[in-house]
Parts: sequence; structure tokens; C-alpha cells
Amino acid sequence: MKKILVPIDFSLQSEYAIKLASKIASETEIEVYLLHLLQLPKGHVDMGAGSSFGIPQSMHYIQKIEDKIIALKTQSFSPDTVVKYAIRFEKPTDGILMFSAKINADLILMGAKEVSVFDELITGSNIKRVVKKSNTPVLVIKNDPQDFNIKELVFTSNFNEEDRKSFEVLLDFSRKFKSKIHVLNVNTMNRFKSTKKAKQKMETFLSAYKNIEHSINVYDDDSVEKGILNFSKEVNADLIALSTNESSGFFRLFNNKSVSKSLSKNSLKPVITFMI
Repeated sequence: MKKILVPIDFSLQSEYAIKLASKIASETEIEVYLLHLLQLPKGHVDMGAGSSFGIPQSMHYIQKIEDKIIALKTQSFSPDTVVKYAIRFEKPTDGILMFSAKINADLILMGAKEVSVFDELITGSNIKRVVKKSNTPVLVIKNDPQDFNIKELVFTSNFNEEDRKSFEVLLDFSRKFKSKIHVLNVNTMNRFKSTKKAKQKMETFLSAYKNIEHSINVYDDDSVEKGILNFSKEVNADLIALSTNESSGFFRLFNNKSVSKSLSKNSLKPVITFMI
């Protein structure tokens, strides 16, 4: 992993994302890119004599935004960390995806608003669209990562060949934080695979990688979503990683409304998604 993109809007949630980017990038050669997508105040389109918001006001407004970004950069990152920033005039989703492609980002790190259930976290408007369209892994965080340390990591997917790229990005987290990876297959009534076959598939998938601290797990539950969350609570996971694609049934995870409202929002961990 060489480049992390952090879209920022100066909200508390984007500050959380910046803090986590700083933790991940520290003592590495990872570059961090801060991206602010700008919508000028009403009137910026018509900068003629009749506009109340002309070129001088526009330039002043942009300068204030740039000053805020520089202040965030200075207070959040070590001087040894390479941090770059950009201001773009784009719609949020399009701007994030285009800039990610431009810099060839390895990870997009986004802060999510405080929510109480899993599906609301990853189906929030901009986050949902970025997750659905991005070819780059998207890490979503909603809590202050001040004491965040990835020691227990859950990875779930269909464990096919196309999932290897996702898993290899995840290995960077494992090596950086010296964490254990719990690979997980969730069985449901409508999505069942015998324990023997499920474990064989995961073992075959992992056989290409050496010296990984890991566990192989098959978990039964009422739904894939509940299985992931309940298993993650049992192992006290610090990060949940999902590798999926829209054509597979697994993608329903991002749209399903069946997650119990009683799940404590405090149990919800950062989620990283890989669209393949």
C-alpha cells in the first residue's frame, strides 16, 4: 500500500478519517492525499458586475479552505509523513472516484456519520455510491481512532481468485499492525456450505501466503450480516473487511435492511470494502 486518499469536509467524521490515516501512514513510506470537494456559495457561476460573489470573493473563499487544510495537515501528521492535498470542483462521488483513479490510490478512507446499524453505515448516500462504484478499497470509520489498533481483523468473501487482490491489500494492514486475520464463511439457511467444503476453500485460498497469523472460521446465523457482526463481536474484531461484487448475492450485504436495530452502535467496527 503506497497511497491513501482521505476525502475531507471538515466534519468530525472526516477528522476521524484523518487521524486513522495518520496512524496507518506513520513510520512508513505511505503517501496521504487530502481531498476537499468544493461547492462555492451561491452566485459563483456569474462573476460579472451584477454578482454579489465575484472573483475576489471566490479567491478569498478558496484561500480560507486551503488554510484550513494546511492547519489539519500540520496538526494531524508527523513531519516525516508525506501529505499532499487538493481542492476540486466536483460532485462528491464523482470527484472522489476520479481523483482516486488519477493518483492510483490503494485505499480510500472515509468518515461516516454516527449511526446505529451496519447497513446504515455503508449505505449512507455518498459512502454507498463510492463503495458501489470504486475499484479501490474503501475503509469506513465512524469512531475516534485515538486508541485504535488493528489486532484482530475479520475478512469475509467468496474466497475466489478475484478476491486475492483484496486480501493482499489487507495483508498490508496485518503486517503494519501485527494483527491476526480471522477468515470467515457465514452459513445461512439460504446460503449454506458444509463446514468441510467451506474450510477446504478457505485453506486453498490461504495456501498461497506464508507466515500469516490467522484462523479459519465457519459461522452459522440467520443472515450474512448478523453472522459477520456477531462473529466480529466474539473475537473482538478491530476491523471488518468485505470483498464482494455487485453481481454476486454477497453484494446484498450493502443493501439489506434486515440487521437488528438492537445491535449496539458501540460494537460496530470500521469496515473496509473491496469491490471486485
